[in-house]
Amino acid sequence: MFFMESVMKKRIRLLISCHDQPGIVAAISTFLNHHGANIVQSDQYSTDPEGGRFFMRVEFDQNNDSITFEALKTAFTDVAAEYKMNWRMEQASRKKRMAIFVSKEDHCLLELLWKWHSNELICDIPLVISNHDELRDVVEGYGIPYYHIPVSKERKAEAEQKQIELLHQYNIDVIVLARYMQIISSHFVDTFKDKIINIHHSFLPAFIGANPYAKAFERGVKLIGATAHFVTDDLDEGPIIEQDVLRVNHRYSVPQLRVAGRNVERVVLARAVNWYLEDKIIVYSNKTVVFS
Repeated sequence: MFFMESVMKKRIRLLISCHDQPGIVAAISTFLNHHGANIVQSDQYSTDPEGGRFFMRVEFDQNNDSITFEALKTAFTDVAAEYKMNWRMEQASRKKRMAIFVSKEDHCLLELLWKWHSNELICDIPLVISNHDELRDVVEGYGIPYYHIPVSKERKAEAEQKQIELLHQYNIDVIVLARYMQIISSHFVDTFKDKIINIHHSFLPAFIGANPYAKAFERGVKLIGATAHFVTDDLDEGPIIEQDVLRVNHRYSVPQLRVAGRNVERVVLARAVNWYLEDKIIVYSNKTVVFS
């Protein structure tokens, strides 16, 4: 454990996207070598080497103690400007601060809490927000503050403002909707652009709305799926991060389909969240590039 902590203390992640052109990899490698860094992992992808979009994720160890992380970021701006990069640089040792939103269903919440408690999700969870009070004891049992903020049609904007204030107060990096059964407003989405992850109970856009498993039963589906995606103004149509399925058959009742669906939902959401925490996702247009 001490060895891993010492390694992660100097580990830095760099993610970039830009117009594909010659010299990008060489420029990054030269920059890192000049600043005493050692590349430990590098992944790249191009939509088209002849003028497409280029994506890259680099993990490196910063062995030069004479330069701070902030100074390294400042120095990289010259390289980024030359190639017109969209980019970010993250310290692996800095735990992201994750807020969980939940309503009454607990399966995704419990999966995240268990993985966090077991150090499988490396983050801090400063708070859980819910529009119901049923799951308070579960959350507070993990030592996490639980905020019950009721949401009604008449006072929805007021409730969201309270949520936003709490998220800013706790300096939240990412928001996970763990079966939070409320539609998020455009103002909320814009405030936390590309920072809200949702889990949907199907391969989008199939079976949108209430009673999805009853609708799936009526159609005699053979696969039960789940989709984790970023939230945008278009309901359940944001950039997809991860999807998976379980096979089912005609013998499955609606309750059995629901159990199968919950199982795949929790796995897909946890996987997507982990990739976000490990800086493996680049959002571009309405898609994601995931260096999993």
